[in-house]
Amino acid sequence: MREIYSIRTPLASMIEEAARTITRVKWRGDVVLTLGEFGAVVFRKGGGPPIEVPALPVSRVDATGAGDAFAGIFLSLWLHGRPLVLSDIGANSLLLPPAVWLQGKPVANRLKIIREWTKAGGGLVMAGGYFSFQGIDGKARWRRTPVEEALPVTCLPYDDRLEVPDGFKAVVTGPKNHPILAGIEGEWPLLLGANEVVVKEGDGVEVLARLPEEEGGHPLLVTGSYGKGRTVAWTSDIGPHWVPNEFVAWAGYATIWKNILRWASQTN
Repeated sequence: MREIYSIRTPLASMIEEAARTITRVKWRGDVVLTLGEFGAVVFRKGGGPPIEVPALPVSRVDATGAGDAFAGIFLSLWLHGRPLVLSDIGANSLLLPPAVWLQGKPVANRLKIIREWTKAGGGLVMAGGYFSFQGIDGKARWRRTPVEEALPVTCLPYDDRLEVPDGFKAVVTGPKNHPILAGIEGEWPLLLGANEVVVKEGDGVEVLARLPEEEGGHPLLVTGSYGKGRTVAWTSDIGPHWVPNEFVAWAGYATIWKNILRWASQTN
């Protein structure tokens, strides 16, 4: 990481304006400003100069879900935990790296690596989105993959989106003393959609929250285990549009994600 003065001049004014805006609002923690090809900037709650995190060079194939993927990975590393968070990234993004897609070379199957890593004690979390579970038009394609084998839910064989533009409130079904639900009080704010999945049968699989019956009662938050590892399925999104700004601003949003990642990493 380098201090922010190294960023080129056209971006400096944008970053300075962001810093001024942040100082005028009540913020609960670190703030991250993403800058596309120029990486990201982290404003620490404790003060000090902003920190530049340069972008890694990649061969871009499809930017769909890039923001959610960034958010999932950042949340994991921010909490110094071990879980792998998959959010809005289709199976083909891992199955078809440039060596396979462009050069026709065999490579290690990353989905099998994730499954075996989870089985050995890793934490695996899948959050919903247009390229999570089976996704829009079935294009996420996680059904019948090694990753699905490790998850506590099964994907449908077709487009699994549940669009609820008028919103729904989660029905919490798990015990209040469950580590993932600890510290979360009252009704949750509205959510606007989720992916439909089927809960697996077996010991250790637990449904902590569902959609209301009028929206089908589908699972929203499911925990499970695979080998020595722990797995979680959160079928709504990490951010807009399924998760409105009001949900993100809700104090329980940060709490539930901290709890999910800590539980999956077996640190609580």
